[in-house]
Amino acid sequence: MKKDYHFLFQSKIFFILFLTGFLLGSSVPQSFANVTARTSSTLSQTELEIWNDPSFKKQFAQSYMAETDIEPRVTVSEREQMQKILNFISSDRMDKAVKFIEKYRGEDGNALFDFTLANIFFQQEKYEQAAEVYQVAVQKYPKFRCAWRNLGLIYVRQSEYEKALPALSKVIELGGGDALTYGLLGFAYSSVENNLSAETSYRMAVLLDPKIMDWKMGLARSLFKQQRYAEAVALCGNLIAEHPNRADLWLLQANAYIGLSQPLKAAENYEFVDRLGKATFDSLNMLGDIYINQELYEMAVSSYIRALERAQNRNPDRALRAARVLTSRAPLDQPRLLLERIETLYADRLETEARKDILKLKARIAVAEGSGDDEARVLKEIVALDPLDGEALILLGQHAVRSGETEQAIFYYERASGIEGSEAVAKLRHAQLLVSKGRYSDALPLIRRAQFLSPRDDVQKYLEQVERVAKER
Repeated sequence: MKKDYHFLFQSKIFFILFLTGFLLGSSVPQSFANVTARTSSTLSQTELEIWNDPSFKKQFAQSYMAETDIEPRVTVSEREQMQKILNFISSDRMDKAVKFIEKYRGEDGNALFDFTLANIFFQQEKYEQAAEVYQVAVQKYPKFRCAWRNLGLIYVRQSEYEKALPALSKVIELGGGDALTYGLLGFAYSSVENNLSAETSYRMAVLLDPKIMDWKMGLARSLFKQQRYAEAVALCGNLIAEHPNRADLWLLQANAYIGLSQPLKAAENYEFVDRLGKATFDSLNMLGDIYINQELYEMAVSSYIRALERAQNRNPDRALRAARVLTSRAPLDQPRLLLERIETLYADRLETEARKDILKLKARIAVAEGSGDDEARVLKEIVALDPLDGEALILLGQHAVRSGETEQAIFYYERASGIEGSEAVAKLRHAQLLVSKGRYSDALPLIRRAQFLSPRDDVQKYLEQVERVAKER
């Protein structure tokens, strides 16, 4: 070890002597000059400009300062004052310590006093006050690494990530690049959606302390956010091998599988999370969505029901949307089962719109099964809930037409035509009924009004056909 120091010492002397000789105009050894020339010839114009940049010259000059100079130096008098302050703190007399510090905190006061006061505020969870005083400390002494670190910690704790970034970066610039600082820097970058920088920071944190799981998870999430799904899957796989009971790892890998268009692999992960007893309302709904898209309808309904049972305080809208899809795609016993379970679990807690949605879906199922009486009963329940539901009134009109109740059908159509958003469809249905009865002239004004409100090519052709027939008569 002594030989190493001796070599470094000799090297510094040689470098200083070389600079001295160069400034005094003495000649440079030819062999060294040749090496310098060859090296210089490979520099780009940009690199050459760096050497002339004033900020570079300033940083180079500062590099001669001791790197250990990261805390303010104290005089003998200041050391005695600090000892008194520390005595107050150790005896839990914080108010005394604060008052004593305030005496020495002037513009010319040592930054160490500001730092100590900020630490007291930090300990008392007075974060805004602490941050203000840490700022004073680093303004007085810009290389105060501990002050920069604590300032960064406060900003992260307060979710002020834009402010945390320069503070934590300064800590690293001053040689404080430990795992915690890199990890928090990665977290801050991730929080402001700078995912590439977050990845770099997390990699450094993992390199310096591979035991901390938070940094590995942060790295995996940063890869996922960059849509580097294959890498995220691979990293999660390695972490799952070490921590098989961590649901967050399984869920993150599942999301990455979805990004890779491998939904069934994602489904396996979601099912395993459920076996761990850690499935969430969202994960089970996602599982249901996957099964619907794969036409595994029975498994989809099971997933949606499990989601509802896990979080009955959550809105059932997602399950209702699934029921609509199932009604048009799946065997009717599946959407019926899901609707019945929603009604059982939520009972009187269902809002009016949700109740109406359920009733409309039941009406569709009844129509598909040819049960006209059930359809009419359900539709009347909808109208009882909301007399201004134009869609339900139109469906009741259609049911009356099928039942041969013409006047009742016209009554429903006329009610619906007076409701905003339903007039065009209601008048067209009314006109079609009149045409079926041979009342072409009566139907024409209704068709024209429907076409005016909602122009459609098929309605225009229908209008022209009815006009021709009406003229012939």
